[in-house]
Amino acid sequence: MQPLLVPCEKVYSGAKTKIMKTKIQLANISHIEEIAPLFDAYRVFYHKPSDIEGAKQFISDRIKNDQSVIFIAYLNDKAVGFTQLYPIFSSTRMKRMWLLNDLYVNTEVRKTGLGKLLLEAAQNHCKNTNGCSVILETEKSNIIGNHLYPKMGFELDNDHNYYSWDI
Repeated sequence: MQPLLVPCEKVYSGAKTKIMKTKIQLANISHIEEIAPLFDAYRVFYHKPSDIEGAKQFISDRIKNDQSVIFIAYLNDKAVGFTQLYPIFSSTRMKRMWLLNDLYVNTEVRKTGLGKLLLEAAQNHCKNTNGCSVILETEKSNIIGNHLYPKMGFELDNDHNYYSWDI
């Protein structure tokens, strides 16, 4: 699959005005070292213990086994965010759906539009793979996400109950 590149330039003003280049790229096995610290930070955000080696192995396994699709966000050529999608299927629609399981942007670069670009990459990937939807869940306390997702066309599902069974 050809890497997805979404280049753009934005000027941010403040004490120092500078041009920041953003890029979204489809990850492959060569990106493990860039993704792992982001994935680890994402897990720590959700109150899990840091495990950088475990993060490398988990991401490596997903990519090597074609079990997920990961997009990386770059700001001035530095990896600062990612999203990970897992394929699932809808029996009633008889089509593939994509579960957006992980979305993370480093705290120091939030509100720069990178989360929006990652969501757009996920939505475009769904369209390009003939999927029928991107689904996600987030904590009610995720103020940023709960504000962003509706702006990106995601609708809060009030018609279904979601249950989980944990071991």
